Amino acid sequence: MSRIPFIDLKNELARILLTRGFSAEKAELAAKICAESSRDGVYSHGANRFPMYVDYIDRGIIVVDAVPSLVSASGAIERWDGNLGPGNLNAWAMMERTMELARENGMGCVALRNTNHWQRGGTYGWQAAEAGCLAMCWTNTMPLMPPWGGSDRRVGNNPFVMAVPRNDGHIVLDMAMSQFSFGRMHSHRLAGEKLPLPGGYDAAGNLSDDPEAILNGGRVLPIGYWKGSGFSLMLDLFAAALSDGSPTASFDGRTDEYGISQFFMAFDTKSLAMENSVATITAETLDYIHAAAPVEDGGEIRYPGERTQETRQENLKNGVPVDEGIWKKISKL
Repeated sequence: MSRIPFIDLKNELARILLTRGFSAEKAELAAKICAESSRDGVYSHGANRFPMYVDYIDRGIIVVDAVPSLVSASGAIERWDGNLGPGNLNAWAMMERTMELARENGMGCVALRNTNHWQRGGTYGWQAAEAGCLAMCWTNTMPLMPPWGGSDRRVGNNPFVMAVPRNDGHIVLDMAMSQFSFGRMHSHRLAGEKLPLPGGYDAAGNLSDDPEAILNGGRVLPIGYWKGSGFSLMLDLFAAALSDGSPTASFDGRTDEYGISQFFMAFDTKSLAMENSVATITAETLDYIHAAAPVEDGGEIRYPGERTQETRQENLKNGVPVDEGIWKKISKL
C-alpha cells in the first residue's frame, strides 16, 4: 500500500473525470466523494472502485451529462428519474433535495429510479448528519445473494444507511445485507487475507472465511441468515415501488449494474425543534453503550461511525492508503 495525500488523490481523480467530459464542478464533487471513501477507510468503494467507474463512463453505462429529473410530487415526498447519470452525483443531489423537503415539512422523502451505483452509501448519511438531519437511505442492487433456503442468486445485498447528527461525532450506520460487502471481500482477496468471520459458503456448501472460495463458485451469507434475506427483499420492494423503478428481479442475467432504484428520507431537527432532545438522548445512550463490559480485556465498545472518524484523522495526517497496483492503474487512465 502507498500513502497518498488526500488532496493529491482527489485531484488525480478529478483530473481523469475532466478528460471524460465532466464539468469542473461535477468532477470536483465526484472525485471528493470517491476520495473521501478511501480517506474514511472504505477502500473498496473509493479508489479501488474508481477504475470500474471510469470503465462504466467509457462504455456509456454512466451518462456523464445526465441529471435527475422530477417525475411527480405529493407534499413531502417526490419521485425522480436519475436518467442513468453518475450514481454518486445523483445520490448526493437527491439527499440535498430530501433535506430541502425536510426543512420545509419537517420530513422529506425522495424515491429515485434509473440511476447508477452510488459508491459508498454512508457518504449520504454523513452528508445529512453534517447538515443537522437524521436520515436513512438505501439502494437495491443486482441479484447477489440467494434467498434464504435457495441456492441461486435472487436478492440484492441492498446497502442500508442511517445517520444521527451529533456535535461530538455523528453516528452513521452503513451496512450491506450481506455479512460482508462484495467490496470488502474483494479487498480481502486483493490483500490475500481471510475474512474475520465466515462470510458465505464455498462451492461445496461449507461455511467459509475465504473470500476467494465465496466469490468463485460459492454463495454469500446474508446478515442474520433468514432475517437479512427478508430485510433485503423488503428494501428492494420499497425502493422499486416508491420510485416506480426496477426491482432486483429485473436485473437477472446482467453482468453490469445500472438502472437501479433508491430511496432517501430525512428529518430536520431544527424544523421539528428536536435539536436539544436529540442531543440529550444520544449522549445518554452512547454513555450507556460505552459503559458495557467488553468481552476481552482492553476491548472497546464503539458506536457506528466512531472508528470511521478515527481512521479519517489518521489518513488525513499520514496519507490515504491506496493499493499500489490500483494507484498505477488510476494514474494511467
